[in-house]
Amino acid sequence: MLRTISAGLALAMIATAASAEIKARTDNSFTLAFERPVLAAPETVLEAVAMPAGWWSSEHTYSGDAANIRLDLIPGGCWCEALPGGGVKHAEVVMVWPERRMVRFDAPFGPLQGMGADAVLTMTWADPPEGGERVLRWTFEVNGPGTGAMADAIDAVMTEQFRRLGGWLDL
Repeated sequence: MLRTISAGLALAMIATAASAEIKARTDNSFTLAFERPVLAAPETVLEAVAMPAGWWSSEHTYSGDAANIRLDLIPGGCWCEALPGGGVKHAEVVMVWPERRMVRFDAPFGPLQGMGADAVLTMTWADPPEGGERVLRWTFEVNGPGTGAMADAIDAVMTEQFRRLGGWLDL
């Protein structure tokens, strides 16, 4: 019983420590912003980002198994998922800058691909101020006809992935 209560409190603390917000929305665009403190060192954050199979939800894959996802974390690298007889490119790496604690992707995930939307996911993990905590941030900017109507649904999916990565970093 005590373990269940402790686990529940820990999850509640993680959930409240993270913030996710639709920062802007029009009929044809939206911007999502996510932020949470993480305990991991900068190198650990970059290593974790490079292994989405460890933190991305299998429920939000085409194959039904996040183990089929790989990410080549170099410019031009593929955030891809193996499918029987083929695959899907979820995103392409456009910037890896460890010194600046930043990675950027051309990332029309899921239904955004079929719409021809432009989507950019930027991940940063700033060095903490003296005595402070490292902060993991994602900004997801999407532009394309009719995409504003999808902001809430995509926010829910991206919030889940952001929280999963943050939780993985705090292990």
